[in-house]
Amino acid sequence: MTSSPIAGGANPRVRAAIFVDFDNVYIGLKSLDPGAAERFATDPGQWLDAITEADESGGKNVRFLIRNCYLNPTVYAKYRTFWTRAGFKVIDCPSLTQQGKSSTDINLVLDAVDVLAGAAHVEEFLIASDDADFTSLVQRFRAADRRTTVIVAGPVAAAYRQMADTIIQSHDFLALLSGTDTSVAAVAPFTARSKKTDAAATKSSGLSTAAAAVRDLVTTAAGPIKSAVVAQRALSANSSLSTDWDGHGKFGAWVARVDDRIEFAPVPSPGWVWDSKRFSQADLPSETESTEAFEKQIARVTDIPALSAPQYRQVLVSLASKLKETTNRSELAKTVRDECLAADIPVARSAVNYLIQGLIYAKVNLTDALTETELAFAWVGHVEGMCRVAGLQLDSKEVEKLTAWTSGGLIPVPLKH
Repeated sequence: MTSSPIAGGANPRVRAAIFVDFDNVYIGLKSLDPGAAERFATDPGQWLDAITEADESGGKNVRFLIRNCYLNPTVYAKYRTFWTRAGFKVIDCPSLTQQGKSSTDINLVLDAVDVLAGAAHVEEFLIASDDADFTSLVQRFRAADRRTTVIVAGPVAAAYRQMADTIIQSHDFLALLSGTDTSVAAVAPFTARSKKTDAAATKSSGLSTAAAAVRDLVTTAAGPIKSAVVAQRALSANSSLSTDWDGHGKFGAWVARVDDRIEFAPVPSPGWVWDSKRFSQADLPSETESTEAFEKQIARVTDIPALSAPQYRQVLVSLASKLKETTNRSELAKTVRDECLAADIPVARSAVNYLIQGLIYAKVNLTDALTETELAFAWVGHVEGMCRVAGLQLDSKEVEKLTAWTSGGLIPVPLKH
């Protein structure tokens, strides 16, 4: 492959292009570490510099010919300026459906294929997204003999891992964004570094490597860490742990045996791991704070009404009752709103309309045969679907929390898995 020289004729430069699925990565990071998500969104130049290695003279050995960021302007317009200042071209991808599906995927793929076929001969493609739909795009890059790097903020699909030359996994990306690992060698995709470190890890014991990785992460962290982040760090070092966590059955039982100073608590959700020499359970967020943050996050990424659990319960109960009197959409929303007000649990008519429309999208036939519990199951299923469309991956505990909240307690939890 040919490459452009650095000014002054020092070392060859790699011609690169980066395509960022903003919504997908931001939402994934938000579920792991809200602070890191904000740093990703507000300082893209910093983390992009960190993953491109400098040569001995201090010059960058990567030249980005293309920097594209795809985001939903309705939800994330406030971040646009940060990306344009960092030299990115921001492509607006607004929601095209009520469920929140945008045109990001098709725009990103079309642009990337155009660049691949262009005259500039880009040598390295970076894709920042958790969406496994881009696996075919990565295969196209590989077939054209171009290097590929994938930056993810959640679990890595097997096909992604096999096809990409380099995977910058969520724990490494979080460490970089959080400042707990400022060494670009930990994630730099443009050197032979990854081959050396991967070979060394392969020779060592998988279990001891995973334990060492977790110990290093937890004992250097600036505070307690969400268990999902720690689990992903362990699995990246030894994927076989995913079967039964070395005979312990669950992650919590395994991580508590990694080191005497490492402790784990399953609550508040989604579970936390911390260094007991520097922190205690008093440093964990309260259950109320965790629940409120979770509900705000779901409402923000799905646009569902930010009602309380009692409000959701009252709407569903009133709706089941009023369906026996009328199925006219306009009249139904008004009477449900009035009954909520009479029950001293006021709910805006617009919120009632949104819930009714969501049930219709979920293919619910609004007839008088439906109970409040049946309506609750349909509504919760619809919200879960919107979370998946938005790229928000929920674990079993979070699904239970979502169910308890949006069903207003009409669906009992814990759920049977």
